[in-house]
Amino acid sequence: MTHAAKLRTGTLDDIATESHVFSIIAMDQRNTLRRMFTAVGLEASDDDLRTAKADVARALTPAATGLLSDPTYGVPAIAQANALAASCGLLIAAEPSERRSFRGEPRTHRDPELDAQWLLDQGGDAYKFFIQLRADRPAPAPASASGEPDLVGEALAVCEEIILDCRAAGVPVVIENLVYERPGEDLHGQAREDAIIEAARALNDLDIDLLKLEYPGSPSGCRRLAEVLDRPWAVLSAGVPFDQFTDIIRISAEEGGASGFIAGRSVWREVVSLTGPQRQEFLTSVALPRLERLIAVARHSARPWTEIGRPTPAASGGELGSAPLRAL
Repeated sequence: MTHAAKLRTGTLDDIATESHVFSIIAMDQRNTLRRMFTAVGLEASDDDLRTAKADVARALTPAATGLLSDPTYGVPAIAQANALAASCGLLIAAEPSERRSFRGEPRTHRDPELDAQWLLDQGGDAYKFFIQLRADRPAPAPASASGEPDLVGEALAVCEEIILDCRAAGVPVVIENLVYERPGEDLHGQAREDAIIEAARALNDLDIDLLKLEYPGSPSGCRRLAEVLDRPWAVLSAGVPFDQFTDIIRISAEEGGASGFIAGRSVWREVVSLTGPQRQEFLTSVALPRLERLIAVARHSARPWTEIGRPTPAASGGELGSAPLRAL
């Protein structure tokens, strides 16, 4: 499955199908990818990381609408190998590789050099930034009393800076959020769903082009997402097994109005244990059919991002069912 080469528009269509649905392959992992090699008994060199990223791009981007890669290993390797299909848009992960924290909680910061012009200079089509937002986190006491930073406010302020910068350069903004356990917390079930929903609610108030969000855990959780969002979102794979992610895409689209997926390890995880012809065989005979299966599910179920803001059949008084339940 391939797409015709497309000219850059400066919109989300640069990373979407002609029907405005996202089928994006993600391989922006850096430290995580190195740990994946270690887990199968291999000590990966920088060259090993670069080669793996180029191999995945070469095999999978002819089918994908976009590739999410990192500037440290992925983008240089893919450019050198000419491994990105002309029909595939490029999202670049622009968050710093080293993360900060405060008393065990993630603290968002941005490298000012990794701005929208930097992304354009790298050949990117969309700016992806990763945060860990717990919008349900209690507000800190006044700074004079505790010295505790407002972690929620800081994360949202960084997103605002990115949006303003990218708007001026004509670059779409993709914000990825993963919720996290606060110290002493057990974040599972309903509590995790609530955290995902509240983070999405806070991000929805910003002028973000596309949200990359976790599956909230159930069809009812997806319906809750649909109630709080009035901008496009794509569901991330978070490394879940491939068969499980196929269902997640369908439910996220049909119940939550998701406009597609951004999938990584669920598609290509086995590449770290393979080299040479064995890796190529895996990519061709296993990873590519997996991706094509996900694309078929998205094509059938996902809501075009250009329709966000239009009433759904449910909102117009139609039958509830396979149509997304977003009240827009």
